[in-house]
Amino acid sequence: MRVMPRLISATLLAMTLAVCAAAQESSKGVHQWESEIKKFEEADRQNPPPTGAVLFVGSSSIRFWRTLEKDFPDIKVINRGFGGSRIEDSTYFADRIIVPYKPRLVLLYAGDNDLSMGKTRDQVFEDYKAFVAKLRDRLGDVRIAFISIKPSLARWSLADKMVSVNEMIRRYASKDKRLIFIDVYSAMLGVDGKPRPELFVEDGLHMTPAGYSLWRSIIAKYLN
Repeated sequence: MRVMPRLISATLLAMTLAVCAAAQESSKGVHQWESEIKKFEEADRQNPPPTGAVLFVGSSSIRFWRTLEKDFPDIKVINRGFGGSRIEDSTYFADRIIVPYKPRLVLLYAGDNDLSMGKTRDQVFEDYKAFVAKLRDRLGDVRIAFISIKPSLARWSLADKMVSVNEMIRRYASKDKRLIFIDVYSAMLGVDGKPRPELFVEDGLHMTPAGYSLWRSIIAKYLN
């Protein structure tokens, strides 16, 4: 008779440890960018950015856009790209790197890291909707643009999933005039239907100046 209580107790302990481990892992994934976020906050204290600007946020494709201000000289822009972040990271840190600036337009690029780390198409789509919901709660009717997940040489094996997520988000955005879907995917493909090599640096993932020039030409018309 003593075996059963011990078995139940052991099972409960195992379940508790599993939940704690999962929570710790989730927290670790979110908070690994804390130092980068603090750098933004310190920079804001020393030189507060303008309100009502166009804010770019997301993963390294935004972080490495060094020429952002030069590419859009007539528009107040803020770059808040960080690390190899996922959509959920931008949602988590929105109160610190998006909301304080009261931007008139937010452009999000993220999603390929999410898929590369094992998230499903549906999970990435739900993360996008959670990002939108967070900004709706904090910033009301602010316009939100999603820059489509880009094709890349390094992650070409994920192309089908990328196309699927992009289409899910495109359809969702088409139902709300405050949401924008910006397709960079199509323009980054060559005549052979594969990513154009000249758009990528040696790692096959991050972009060359030619890649950013292409993005600038596509995105510019959405910023006014």
